[in-house]
Amino acid sequence: MKKRNGFQVMARLIGLVKPLTGFMLLAVLMGFIGHLCAAFITIFGGYAVLEALRFDTSLNLTVLFVCVVVFAVARGFLRYAEQACNHFIAFKLLALLRDKVFQALRRLCPAKLEGRDKGDLISVITSDIELLEVFYAHTISPAVIAFLFTVVMCLFIGSFHWLLGIVALLAYLVIGVVIPLVTSKLSGDNGMRFRAKSGELSSFVLDSLRGLSETQQYGQGLKRLTDMNRQTDGLAKDEEKMKRAAGRNAAVTNVAVLAFDLLMLFTSVLLYQGGMVDFTGVLIPTLSLFSSFGPVIALAALGSTLQNTFAAGNRVLDILDETPMVEEVTGKPEITFAGAAAEQVTFSYGTEIILSNVSVEVPEHSVVGIVGRSGSGKSTLLKLLMRFWDVRQGKVMISDMPIDQINTANLRELESFVTQETHLFHDSIKNNLRIAKLDAADEEIESACKKASVHEFIMSLPQGYDTPIGELGDTLSGGERQRLGLARAFLHDAPLLLLDEPTSNLDSLNEAVILKSLHEERKGKTVVLVSHRQSTMRMADKVYSVEHGRIS
Repeated sequence: MKKRNGFQVMARLIGLVKPLTGFMLLAVLMGFIGHLCAAFITIFGGYAVLEALRFDTSLNLTVLFVCVVVFAVARGFLRYAEQACNHFIAFKLLALLRDKVFQALRRLCPAKLEGRDKGDLISVITSDIELLEVFYAHTISPAVIAFLFTVVMCLFIGSFHWLLGIVALLAYLVIGVVIPLVTSKLSGDNGMRFRAKSGELSSFVLDSLRGLSETQQYGQGLKRLTDMNRQTDGLAKDEEKMKRAAGRNAAVTNVAVLAFDLLMLFTSVLLYQGGMVDFTGVLIPTLSLFSSFGPVIALAALGSTLQNTFAAGNRVLDILDETPMVEEVTGKPEITFAGAAAEQVTFSYGTEIILSNVSVEVPEHSVVGIVGRSGSGKSTLLKLLMRFWDVRQGKVMISDMPIDQINTANLRELESFVTQETHLFHDSIKNNLRIAKLDAADEEIESACKKASVHEFIMSLPQGYDTPIGELGDTLSGGERQRLGLARAFLHDAPLLLLDEPTSNLDSLNEAVILKSLHEERKGKTVVLVSHRQSTMRMADKVYSVEHGRIS
């Protein structure tokens, strides 16, 4: 995780506001005027007292009371409008951030996300982004409002005597700047630790739910629960530290407010005794300071709460700033499929070499089989053909062109990839299939399912193709999921079909049906078939054997 200070995180997050600058300026304007209305309700009340005591204020009671009523009504309206604008900005920007994060994840997938903690990613996408609402709705415009309000109030109070203006400025700076900075400094990296542990807990809970059957089977429920409680207790302790910091921050702020109120009263009384101000110069500046701490108190409260928010922002920015291992290619001429090949390919995950000087020819309209033990690199070769990773040495070619020189979208159109584990979304069967071709007609979907020997099964379900699939496809057997994966590939109808153990979860009867469909579909297709079954390899025109990352 890249270490950024609060100002760096703040600057990056503020930069995202640019598309909504107009709404932000409107929120600042309404908030600024609203706070002035709130302050001058008290100030005009002071003038009313002076008028009632027969002091010369050049104002009459009727005007003062009418102004107070107008200020009160305006304050309510402006406060609502300010908050509406701020939350509109916040939720628009949260949607924008989620969009940017998902785009970043698409760029990083699969190379940078292979083995990444999915629970932690879910925590970033959900709770971390949601926490940024505090920054966008309750930080940016309040900070600008506090600055403008401070300037106006210091000038107003200073109009009675410059020393009173200095006292007011000192009060605003201490409460709105010094206290939150000191609190933030004392909080250290509590917020970052809390967000990291929150992500770990989310991952642990997700892992526990996925492995619930195994946990029950082997009687490990108590241990799993104990581990979860231990993580929860640790998270609660970190949250308690943050709450204590927030409580201390609030206490110090309130003491400071009282101290500066007394300092203003004491200073104005001394000036009154010295004949430098009249009684109005004592009452009105004191009441003005009393009633004007709202904007800066809001900033003081952020000193502790923003630690958690900036930690969340830091985790979001880590994803946005992550450099993909495989860059998307655009702007190249479109190509058609005319065969594939791997030439002297060497590839490793980290320091572990998976493939070493591997060469494979895949002529157009042929079926090429790849056999080998588990872990020998067969599946990795298919992923390199899909350009999920870039090779370290050698070349992977499509139509005699290196695949890193082919538009990524064009490459995906030319290939269909069926993995050993088919992922199914929590949606209907029809929509799960349409991911391969969004505009597919019902007839096309049914035809693909018939080729994959899954149509009759689907029609036996209560809602047919509209039957919802449970989360992660848990309502289906492994063979049923695999056949749906094959149906997707048939529906995509790409010229190059990459099949990774397409019949591993099927019985002999269904395997024969699938192989028959593949044999019938091979006309106009090129197939790369990975399997350990000799029965599957019978349809291959040429078979390569992979052992310890080498072709034989």
